Amino acid sequence: METLKFKTTINCGGCLAKITPFLNEEKSIEKWEVNILTPEKTLTVQTEETDPKKIIAAVEKAGYKIEQI
Repeated sequence: METLKFKTTINCGGCLAKITPFLNEEKSIEKWEVNILTPEKTLTVQTEETDPKKIIAAVEKAGYKIEQI
């Protein structure tokens, strides 16, 4: 299991509700959470895959900016 971290523009409960179906449908993700209290709005993902492109694509598909940190 690998843990990946991303800086995002997900910044409120409404954003979390919007992004949830996109991240939940990505089969490689075991667990995810967003810390909306930090300036980076850090998305932490536990995944079996080491390729972050699928996670980035899911977040961008939901309309948010994301970059790996």
